[in-house]
Amino acid sequence: MSVQAIAKGVKQSPRKVAVVAALVRGRTVNDALIILEHTPRRSAIAVKKVIESARANADYNHGYKPNTLKLTEISVTPGPRLKRIRPAARGKANPYQKKTSHIRVVVDGEIRQVKPKEPLNKVAPKAKAKAKPIADDKKEKK
Repeated sequence: MSVQAIAKGVKQSPRKVAVVAALVRGRTVNDALIILEHTPRRSAIAVKKVIESARANADYNHGYKPNTLKLTEISVTPGPRLKRIRPAARGKANPYQKKTSHIRVVVDGEIRQVKPKEPLNKVAPKAKAKAKPIADDKKEKK
Protein backbone atom coordinates (compact mmCIF):
# COMPACT_ATOMS: atom_id res chain seq x y z
CA MET A 1 0.00 0.00 0.00
CA SER A 2 1.34 3.42 -0.87
CA VAL A 3 0.75 6.83 0.65
CA GLN A 4 0.18 10.04 -1.27
CA ALA A 5 0.17 13.80 -0.78
CA ILE A 6 -1.26 16.35 -3.21
CA ALA A 7 -0.72 20.10 -3.50
CA LYS A 8 -3.33 21.76 -5.68
CA GLY A 9 -3.26 25.21 -7.20
CA VAL A 10 0.46 25.90 -6.75
CA LYS A 11 1.01 29.29 -8.40
CA GLN A 12 3.80 28.17 -10.71
CA SER A 13 3.90 26.96 -14.28
CA PRO A 14 3.67 23.17 -14.67
CA ARG A 15 6.63 23.16 -17.07
CA LYS A 16 8.88 24.77 -14.48
CA VAL A 17 7.70 22.51 -11.65
CA ALA A 18 8.09 19.38 -13.80
CA VAL A 19 11.79 20.12 -14.34
CA VAL A 20 12.38 20.01 -10.57
CA ALA A 21 10.17 16.95 -10.12
CA ALA A 22 12.26 15.08 -12.68
CA LEU A 23 15.38 15.64 -10.53
CA VAL A 24 14.02 13.57 -7.63
CA ARG A 25 11.84 11.00 -9.39
CA GLY A 26 12.61 7.44 -8.23
CA ARG A 27 14.88 8.41 -5.33
CA THR A 28 14.52 7.87 -1.60
CA VAL A 29 12.71 10.58 0.33
CA ASN A 30 15.81 11.59 2.31
CA ASP A 31 17.91 11.93 -0.86
CA ALA A 32 15.17 13.91 -2.59
CA LEU A 33 14.91 16.40 0.28
CA ILE A 34 18.67 16.98 0.28
CA ILE A 35 18.67 17.55 -3.48
CA LEU A 36 15.76 19.99 -3.27
CA GLU A 37 17.42 21.99 -0.48
CA HIS A 38 20.32 22.73 -2.84
CA THR A 39 18.27 23.32 -6.01
CA PRO A 40 18.22 27.04 -6.90
CA ARG A 41 14.69 27.15 -8.31
CA ARG A 42 11.52 28.58 -6.82
CA SER A 43 9.52 25.44 -7.63
CA ALA A 44 11.90 23.34 -5.48
CA ILE A 45 10.23 24.77 -2.36
CA ALA A 46 6.76 23.61 -3.43
CA VAL A 47 7.95 20.12 -4.41
CA LYS A 48 9.87 19.80 -1.12
CA LYS A 49 6.76 20.68 0.90
CA VAL A 50 4.68 18.02 -0.84
CA ILE A 51 7.35 15.36 -0.28
CA GLU A 52 7.58 16.29 3.41
CA SER A 53 3.80 16.06 3.64
CA ALA A 54 3.81 12.59 2.07
CA ARG A 55 6.54 11.49 4.51
CA ALA A 56 4.50 12.79 7.46
CA ASN A 57 1.35 11.05 6.17
CA ALA A 58 3.20 7.75 5.84
CA ASP A 59 4.76 8.00 9.29
CA TYR A 60 1.81 9.28 11.32
CA ASN A 61 -1.27 7.93 9.53
CA HIS A 62 -0.03 4.63 8.12
CA GLY A 63 2.88 3.57 10.34
CA TYR A 64 5.71 3.43 7.79
CA LYS A 65 9.37 3.70 8.83
CA PRO A 66 10.48 7.22 7.73
CA ASN A 67 13.99 6.12 6.70
CA THR A 68 12.75 3.41 4.31
CA LEU A 69 10.45 5.59 2.21
CA LYS A 70 11.01 5.86 -1.54
CA LEU A 71 9.30 8.07 -4.13
CA THR A 72 7.34 5.66 -6.32
CA GLU A 73 5.55 8.37 -8.28
CA ILE A 74 5.74 12.14 -8.63
CA SER A 75 3.56 13.89 -11.19
CA VAL A 76 2.86 17.49 -12.10
CA THR A 77 -0.34 18.37 -13.94
CA PRO A 78 -1.69 21.76 -15.01
CA GLY A 79 -4.22 23.39 -12.73
CA PRO A 80 -6.74 26.12 -13.53
CA ARG A 81 -5.45 29.19 -15.35
CA LEU A 82 -6.22 32.71 -14.25
CA LYS A 83 -6.94 34.80 -17.35
CA ARG A 84 -5.75 38.40 -17.10
CA ILE A 85 -5.19 41.39 -19.40
CA ARG A 86 -2.36 43.88 -19.65
CA PRO A 87 -3.03 47.40 -20.93
CA ALA A 88 -1.23 48.17 -24.19
CA ALA A 89 -0.83 51.09 -26.58
CA ARG A 90 -3.86 52.68 -28.34
CA GLY A 91 -6.35 51.31 -25.81
CA LYS A 92 -5.67 47.68 -26.56
CA ALA A 93 -5.61 44.92 -23.95
CA ASN A 94 -3.11 42.08 -24.32
CA PRO A 95 -4.34 38.85 -22.69
CA TYR A 96 -2.09 36.56 -20.65
CA GLN A 97 -2.60 33.63 -18.31
CA LYS A 98 -1.29 32.94 -14.83
CA LYS A 99 -0.69 29.20 -14.80
CA THR A 100 -1.06 26.91 -11.77
CA SER A 101 0.02 23.33 -11.06
CA HIS A 102 -1.10 20.26 -9.15
CA ILE A 103 1.74 18.22 -7.60
CA ARG A 104 1.09 14.60 -6.58
CA VAL A 105 3.66 12.53 -4.68
CA VAL A 106 3.31 8.82 -3.87
CA VAL A 107 5.72 7.13 -1.43
CA ASP A 108 6.14 3.54 -0.30
CA GLY A 109 8.35 1.73 2.22
CA GLU A 110 8.45 -0.70 5.14
CA ILE A 111 5.70 -0.73 7.75
CA ARG A 112 6.69 -0.64 11.43
CA GLN A 113 5.90 -3.65 13.58
CA VAL A 114 3.59 -2.26 16.25
CA LYS A 115 2.49 -4.19 19.30
CA PRO A 116 -1.26 -4.65 19.29
CA LYS A 117 -3.01 -2.60 21.94
CA GLU A 118 -5.40 -4.11 24.46
CA PRO A 119 -9.07 -3.53 23.70
CA LEU A 120 -10.55 -0.48 25.36
CA ASN A 121 -13.62 -2.29 26.71
CA LYS A 122 -11.55 -4.71 28.79
CA VAL A 123 -11.84 -3.82 32.48
CA ALA A 124 -8.66 -4.06 34.53
CA PRO A 125 -8.97 -5.86 37.87
CA LYS A 126 -9.19 -3.45 40.79
CA ALA A 127 -6.37 -3.51 43.29
CA LYS A 128 -7.52 -4.12 46.83
CA ALA A 129 -6.20 -1.39 49.08
CA LYS A 130 -6.12 -1.87 52.80
CA ALA A 131 -7.98 0.92 54.51
CA LYS A 132 -6.43 2.24 57.68
CA PRO A 133 -8.60 3.50 60.47
CA ILE A 134 -8.79 7.27 60.71
CA ALA A 135 -7.45 7.25 64.23
CA ASP A 136 -4.21 5.59 63.11
CA ASP A 137 -3.62 8.30 60.46
CA LYS A 138 -3.75 11.06 63.06
CA LYS A 139 -1.24 9.29 65.29
CA GLU A 140 1.22 8.87 62.42
CA LYS A 141 1.20 12.58 61.56
CA LYS A 142 2.25 13.58 65.11
